[in-house]
Amino acid sequence: MVAPVSAFEPKQIDQTEGKPSDESSRPGADEYIYLMGRPTLRLYLHFMKHQAVNDGLFDPGAAADEWRAAHDHIRTLQREEAGLADFPPIGKLDSRLEPLRDELLKDPLIVNGFNTVPTNFALVELDRLVVYQKHIDLTYVRHLKERLGPAPSEEEIFRVCLPVGPHGPPTKWSRAHQNTYVFVSPSNDLRFLGVMPLQPRHIADYPPPGTLAGVIGLAVGFGSNFLNAIYAENRLILNNGSHRAFALRELGVTHAPCIVQLVTSRDELDAVGSARVRENPDQYLRHPRPSMLKDYFNPKLHKVLPVHRRLRQVTVKFEVNEVYVPAL
Repeated sequence: MVAPVSAFEPKQIDQTEGKPSDESSRPGADEYIYLMGRPTLRLYLHFMKHQAVNDGLFDPGAAADEWRAAHDHIRTLQREEAGLADFPPIGKLDSRLEPLRDELLKDPLIVNGFNTVPTNFALVELDRLVVYQKHIDLTYVRHLKERLGPAPSEEEIFRVCLPVGPHGPPTKWSRAHQNTYVFVSPSNDLRFLGVMPLQPRHIADYPPPGTLAGVIGLAVGFGSNFLNAIYAENRLILNNGSHRAFALRELGVTHAPCIVQLVTSRDELDAVGSARVRENPDQYLRHPRPSMLKDYFNPKLHKVLPVHRRLRQVTVKFEVNEVYVPAL
């Protein structure tokens, strides 16, 4: 839903801000926007020293000054915008999008992945979302904006926020040793999905090496690819889809379709929330003015910089022991 903005209109991020202009097209680097002031000074300095492209000219004193200025501005926001994240509006989807929603309800990732707490499809205000991700990959954001175009329709926005069908970021995997397999992808979402106990009937079109008694699957892949928020203690925490939310907001989209999970206790939050939220829930649910999506567009809170390009690697190892034991 593209709508006029009354109080806040994010500007296009100046992608030369905070770095020399000749770094805009560095090979092997991507452009990131980093939220300063809330991640601890130690974490900020570590990121700037080890992940940012600095050609060995890292100045910890200057970086500490940047962080300190942002931290001071957060204190100002804490006084002036206390409670801004509380009671965000949650609207209904346009009736014209109901066929797309009904199609999405058949997706196995919806059926099996969003059945722990009450869940609904809703329209959320992007600026009011609480965020925990401290950086955004602007290189990927440009790709998303090219895909959306300058004036996406409501249907196009829905399909980007809540895509139907499997998604497959580029991935390569191979056997590294007899009992070791390595998976590599540019997507940060690549992860170990867990153990899958299987029966022989679950294996189709693959000749077994013998008569199967059972199969243990070690699954590696990607989580759900939906714009997803958790409603907890009268706040909406963006749980997945930060780059899409950022790209839409930069295009002038103020509201977006989202899967909203209703959490009524900290125990439920522990079951469905991200690791960062679970580790420190008060930072997002109790702080008078937590990090919000609009902060990515505040020049007093962000830094644009080149970052070494990295790949995500997941290594899976297993061990088999075959022994005889005394009969009882």
